[in-house]
Amino acid sequence: MNILEFSLLIFIGSFCAGFLGALTGLGGGVVIVPLLASVFGIDIRYAIGASLVSVIATSCAAASTYIKKGYTNLRLGMFLEVATIGGALIGATIASFISVKVLTVVLAIVLLYSAYISGKPKPEGTSSEVPSELAVNLKLNGTYPTTEGITAYQVHAVPVGFGIMTIAGLLSGLLGIGSGAFKVLAMDQAMGIPFKVSTSTSNFMIGVTAAASAGVYLAWGYIEPGITMPVMLGVLPGALLGAKVLVGAKTQTLRIVFSFVLAAMALKMVYNSLTGGL
Repeated sequence: MNILEFSLLIFIGSFCAGFLGALTGLGGGVVIVPLLASVFGIDIRYAIGASLVSVIATSCAAASTYIKKGYTNLRLGMFLEVATIGGALIGATIASFISVKVLTVVLAIVLLYSAYISGKPKPEGTSSEVPSELAVNLKLNGTYPTTEGITAYQVHAVPVGFGIMTIAGLLSGLLGIGSGAFKVLAMDQAMGIPFKVSTSTSNFMIGVTAAASAGVYLAWGYIEPGITMPVMLGVLPGALLGAKVLVGAKTQTLRIVFSFVLAAMALKMVYNSLTGGL
């Protein structure tokens, strides 16, 4: 395989990753890391470095569309980023001291657990619970467009969500997946936010989290331009397309896609680890 063919295949794979990343709020990194490491045989640390840069591109491409449509909760996203950036810096710092096998196992576990949790059905719409006093004081509650018109929602369990976001940031720096999976799950499952709001707010947040981690990987020399460039060129148009599709997609369909992609990538990573492919 020559360089042109190699770059073209990475471009196609990255386009699909960007599409899924924008559609599900994962950021694409959850697909790109296994793709580069398992399919193309690239060292997982260089795969993570390229993934982090692509996550920034995905976030920039998708976030503007979601903000214009009124899905993204900007105030909530900026508040939770305080937790994720700190975790991302810690994760990126310790990643260089951990073996490739350990990184692979941790990533697979994270993906499988995320797929299991996200696959559980959860009713959409407003919540009947008493609104969180902290969410009210910080003005984190919001509204989003639905087929019935603008619908209000309440944010719950703010401290729990903040704690999960710290873990999400650490996983982002450690695994280069943008931690979109945990961000979506934290907002959707723990904080009671509608799924479309969770995915769109996650897309807004992941770019900032990935930028914090990418600086550390750049300093360690794990960002290779020859790999990163075709990844970014593929991710950008894929993310723009995914952002447009999400607006009209059904929530349950998004949940199924979200779970399927996570489970498939986890099983692929485990298979390659057991057979010596990583």
